[in-house]
Amino acid sequence: MKRQRRHRRRGDAARNPAAEPRSPFILRKLSTYNVLSQAGLEQTEANADRILAETGMEFHGDPEILAIFDDAGCDVAGTRVRFAPGFCRKTIAAAAPAQFMQHARNPANNVQLGGDATVLCPSWGPPFVHDLDRGRRYAGYQDFTDLVKLHHSLPWLHHSGGVVCEPVDLPANKRHLDMLYAHIRHSDRAFMGAFIGAERAGHAIDMARILFGAEFVAENPVLYCVSNTNAPLVMDSHMSGALKTYARAGQPVACAPWVLTGAMSPATVAGTLAQVLAESMAAMTLVQLIAPGAPCLMGSFASTMSMKSGAPTFGTPEAGLMVLAAGQLARRLGVPLHTVGTLSSSKLSDAQSQQEAAWGLMMSMFAGANLINHATGWLEGGLVTSFEKTIIDHDLCGKAARFFDGIDLSENAQAMEAIAATGPGQHFLGSEHTQANFMTALFRPWTPDDSSFEQWDAAGAKDAASRANAIWKERLKGYEDPGLDPDIDAALRDYIAQRKAEQPDQDYF
Repeated sequence: MKRQRRHRRRGDAARNPAAEPRSPFILRKLSTYNVLSQAGLEQTEANADRILAETGMEFHGDPEILAIFDDAGCDVAGTRVRFAPGFCRKTIAAAAPAQFMQHARNPANNVQLGGDATVLCPSWGPPFVHDLDRGRRYAGYQDFTDLVKLHHSLPWLHHSGGVVCEPVDLPANKRHLDMLYAHIRHSDRAFMGAFIGAERAGHAIDMARILFGAEFVAENPVLYCVSNTNAPLVMDSHMSGALKTYARAGQPVACAPWVLTGAMSPATVAGTLAQVLAESMAAMTLVQLIAPGAPCLMGSFASTMSMKSGAPTFGTPEAGLMVLAAGQLARRLGVPLHTVGTLSSSKLSDAQSQQEAAWGLMMSMFAGANLINHATGWLEGGLVTSFEKTIIDHDLCGKAARFFDGIDLSENAQAMEAIAATGPGQHFLGSEHTQANFMTALFRPWTPDDSSFEQWDAAGAKDAASRANAIWKERLKGYEDPGLDPDIDAALRDYIAQRKAEQPDQDYF
């Protein structure tokens, strides 16, 4: 009976959002892990400079971008831009901030980007969702709002994210407005802007000005943009358009090549690293040429692919090496690092998904990543956001936060008096020290079951996904609305209605 009561107490945190303390971000107390020597770093940087100088990078569909590079003295031929060796590094180092804050509407949820801080964000972009009750299905706006509410209730996540799933029941050319509104209305955490094109980026900035005030937005980062390259060595106008819009508004841009080795980059780790660094530096250089001092991050979404099937693979040793090296390269550039976390190609929240997820998250943490996207929920190579995996991954996030908090060496933690008072051959279960510390000394995840076989069997013999299914429903049921000023809410709704009325619905971007 005592053991069963203990389990009910442990479950209180999963049911009661107020039962777990929150931190706005992780402050890592452990060292980063370096995989490249000084010579290896210098060789990778030299190779990136060679790529930029000899091969160059193409910028499609935006003559203004080409003119910006031409005015800066770059070699522009058609859509191809080549950079003198060292130009990109010098341009970035001259102005890009090493650390900054992204503000949330609740100041307690402001996040630090840079330094020893890590911010964990939920999944981004899947067109499908999955849960054990309804199976795999196209995502709708109700799924989107449910996920925003669920993420808001999870203490070991720090950021509301962006396209936590793609609500395909809304017009493709207008759904970004509804998604932005859901983040603003149902969460008071920091959130991402719209990434595809200058117009949608402008909508996000307009809505942020309604929420925070135009003067505040002019002086402070309140949005977050990810500008992906089309590897190898291309950036299209959708990405560059959003990049320049956010840069001019002083809003952060993560310049993140997305590559799969052997298809979008060389099959080797060293070759991929040089290409990732080159593409990211070219994009960050563009940010600084547009608006010197605008916040930007080096991004790296580099993983592997199956040479047998061509499918993306995750949780591989090569992916781990690439993100660890990317962390070193970002620190040498003096900018924060944006990367990814609990990625998996598994179709279910099973052993494969969690092996890959744990590997990916821990490698990114040891890399010193400052923002980790896709920290929860990602399945099927990015096609699915899973409600159950969101909860299981959230446990991983909590474990990582606790691990990187390091070892407490306070007088209380050293427990010398408790050891002396208990003495040889006795136990600590009833000691005053244990009674005072047992609730906080050890991390307590939500999903594991450590009961006896008989107790587990009598309770329904549930696996981790089944337990996570019950938890996400309890968390969603217990969601506490952060509220929103009625005047701001009305202004946002009016703005959205006006933008939607300006063009017909479209089923494509």
